[in-house]
Amino acid sequence: MRFPASWRVAAPLSIVLALLGGCATTGDSEPAATASAAGPVTLTNCGTPVTVPGPPARAVTMNQSATEIMLALGLHDRMAGTAYLDDEVLPEYAAAYAQVPVLAKEYPSKEKLLDLAPDFVYASFSSAFGDEGAGDRADWQKLGVTTYLSTAGCPKDTRPAKLAMDDVFTEIREIAAIFGVAERAETLIADQKQRIADVSAGAKGTRVLWWDGGNDAPSAGACCGGPAMIMSAAGVTNIFDDLTGSWADTNWEAVIERDPDVIVLVDASWDTAAAKQAFLEKHPALKDLPAVRDKRYVTVPFSATSAGVRNVLAVEALARGVGGMSN
Repeated sequence: MRFPASWRVAAPLSIVLALLGGCATTGDSEPAATASAAGPVTLTNCGTPVTVPGPPARAVTMNQSATEIMLALGLHDRMAGTAYLDDEVLPEYAAAYAQVPVLAKEYPSKEKLLDLAPDFVYASFSSAFGDEGAGDRADWQKLGVTTYLSTAGCPKDTRPAKLAMDDVFTEIREIAAIFGVAERAETLIADQKQRIADVSAGAKGTRVLWWDGGNDAPSAGACCGGPAMIMSAAGVTNIFDDLTGSWADTNWEAVIERDPDVIVLVDASWDTAAAKQAFLEKHPALKDLPAVRDKRYVTVPFSATSAGVRNVLAVEALARGVGGMSN
């Protein structure tokens, strides 16, 4: 359902304000989340100053990564709803996820969200706060509803120049601070850092093509987004690190010239890894590439490429896949 850009909140305003006690999100910008037992949390998110008066009790998450960060922090009991998965939730979170109302297969309407009276709306992609999603963050702020957008989804001018795992860990820490569970974040982050350290050394020097999709003009992992972050954490070399952005269209001639040691096939329901592999092995110019001829592929689910708790799974799959090919 499409809504005009001039949308404004109407009747449910009283419900929202009654639930929140009329609190407004005000406060000065600070470089990182700060909190005390009795005080608010203040932070800057995508260049927007945010103040959370107290731990939210009726959070709504949109997009897989935001939902799973909340579940990984044990916050399902603070979630009033969730929406828009690209994949099944990880098995370890399935029981908790089953207790959270699913609002829509994709983005719920603004009206539905307002009727739910959330006090916190958290999303991974900027589209969640567009006309077909929750609506502009500023409109929610006027209602006293805090919003948070993942660092990787920030507008270009407020996004890190080159996304790193530390940016994901900062997001996890900020969400944990907002909900008053900082110690859970530190436990989760320590575990993920150790898992990355355990696998990354064996993959160093391997030259990798990250193929997201596209047959005529392949979309490859470029210098600065999620794919590059995962490749860097795994210790491999990105053959298209000279291309700008998170992903970039290139051409098969450049792939042949750069001759990757390993090809990452992103597995998505709309463009499967199996279809990608079949294309490579039938293509007259690509089938003789050593990586194709020797089937040196690593499959990574699309859901593991968005910045969040799944990234460590992609790092492990890539590093172990590369390591297994070299043995």
